[in-house]
Amino acid sequence: MEKKEGFLFVVSGASGTGKSTLCRAMVGIFPNLRFSVSHTTRPRRPGDREGKDYFFVPPQQFQAMIDRGEFLEWAEVYGHRYGTSKRMLEMARAEGQDLILDIDGQGARQLRDQNIPGAFVFILPPSLEELKRRLMERKTEGKEALEERVKKARAEIADSRWYDYVIINDDLKAAKARLQAIILAEHCRAEKLTEAIGKLLVEK
Repeated sequence: MEKKEGFLFVVSGASGTGKSTLCRAMVGIFPNLRFSVSHTTRPRRPGDREGKDYFFVPPQQFQAMIDRGEFLEWAEVYGHRYGTSKRMLEMARAEGQDLILDIDGQGARQLRDQNIPGAFVFILPPSLEELKRRLMERKTEGKEALEERVKKARAEIADSRWYDYVIINDDLKAAKARLQAIILAEHCRAEKLTEAIGKLLVEK
């Protein structure tokens, strides 16, 4: 039997919306879903795991990867670069595995502009005030950096209308259920079931 090609799920949202937590939760629910680990020039933070959270590379290595055309998408966010390698998607598709990406809105837009098939999901905070509170709790940014993130969040939210799905993460358990439902729904789309329908129709 021919192995089915994996499907792509792209999850975006402002910092503090919980998109990384949601993506990781889905990997725990769906055995055939792989998390796409991005490359980044950002310094490693306490608790970060090489090859699990990110592939940490120096700026010159990241630029060399750009020059060689190794990225499916890449973007500069708050002075650091983040990118998804083409090889990651190619490997998942070849193995028939679904891939979930946790990427910035700039990167998601690049994928959509390239007409790369997938489901694009945007995670919204319940309010900007709540978003600011979550960012403050992380204690990873100073006051100016915090205000910059909130400002960027406004711009990202304004540009979120083109996504296929939007989830408001006002309750983590409910947000997980919504993202899980989206993944299940995408696998039930008629065009993905054409082969199965065809087999039923030729049965005697």
